[in-house]
Amino acid sequence: MILNIDLDKQIIQNFSTFTVLEEFFYIIRILIFIFILMLGVTIGVLVIVWLERKISAAIQQRIGPEYAGPLGIIQALADGTKLFLKENIIPSQGDPNLFNIGPVLVIAPVFSSYLVIPFDYNIILANLGIGIFFWIAISSIVPLGLLMAGYGSNNKYSFLGGLRAAAQSISYEIPLALSVLSVAPQLSNSLSTVDIVEAQSKYGFWSWNLWRQPIGFIVFSISSLAECERLPFDLPEAEEELVAGYQTEYSGIKFALFYLASYLNLLVSSLFATILYLGGWQFPISFLTNLIHVEWNPVVDGIIDVTNLIIGITITITKAYLFLFICIMTRWTLPRIRIDQLLNLGWKFLLPIALGNLLLTASLQLFLL
Repeated sequence: MILNIDLDKQIIQNFSTFTVLEEFFYIIRILIFIFILMLGVTIGVLVIVWLERKISAAIQQRIGPEYAGPLGIIQALADGTKLFLKENIIPSQGDPNLFNIGPVLVIAPVFSSYLVIPFDYNIILANLGIGIFFWIAISSIVPLGLLMAGYGSNNKYSFLGGLRAAAQSISYEIPLALSVLSVAPQLSNSLSTVDIVEAQSKYGFWSWNLWRQPIGFIVFSISSLAECERLPFDLPEAEEELVAGYQTEYSGIKFALFYLASYLNLLVSSLFATILYLGGWQFPISFLTNLIHVEWNPVVDGIIDVTNLIIGITITITKAYLFLFICIMTRWTLPRIRIDQLLNLGWKFLLPIALGNLLLTASLQLFLL
């Protein structure tokens, strides 16, 4: 009897140890995935910065980055290293707590948005049932960080830039959310980002929501540009009026965080445009997609699965960078608008158009049932 009790205790202890180790390795695996995602996203941002400098140079008939690495490819990395080594200065009459928290509140929600972005069917950190709403909710925290940064700087230009950022974000978040609502619950019957892409997989590129929601795509594109504070909507940091806006008093790594968050947000918007309107990782030609999924022996099937994974990630990134190319061309083509024109465009034009598009989409869906 005593031997049985000891054996039971030993089994329970071994099981408990195994459970603890399993949970520990699960946490380690999640942290590794998050690190890989952050590293990949950061490399993507460096590529965006290089592309923007090269494209803007081509538009203005300049050479652009040339000496830092082949074709100047590591120029952005050199700039980041330089900013990392610079001294961090805090205004003597400012609020140090708000001044320090501001950049963190700006970049943390943007990084969190990548949790619900699928690069392929199984390449996603958190396949939430409310993935799209998670992105909209988490991105609404960013203006608070900008406002705190502007207020904590004790600088009128910084404070005006923070106020402009808050007003601009509120003005364009509503049309952005309405355009997303026209796609997610109405056309895809789901708020999951994976389900939205899968709903566009039947007929190749003819199934893309771009053709069923052209007005929503235009509203989404304009609103995302305004949310990212890109020209012609960069009023919060207009150098002719506000020196550098909310980031006037920042230097070193904190300034780099604002700079990084801007491009991270642009990449997030491009990826969500790909997911919502451009079919995500789905190949544009449905015949080739069906051909790839033919079953063979297990070894060949494994090779095909890995190939499909690489192709899906490549297609997603390619579509996102094509959308980014349009954003970069827009920045270096159109002039900056005035603050009254910015607010009028958001409240008097985009909001009624987005609301009308949502009502029309919902009415058609009810009529087709």
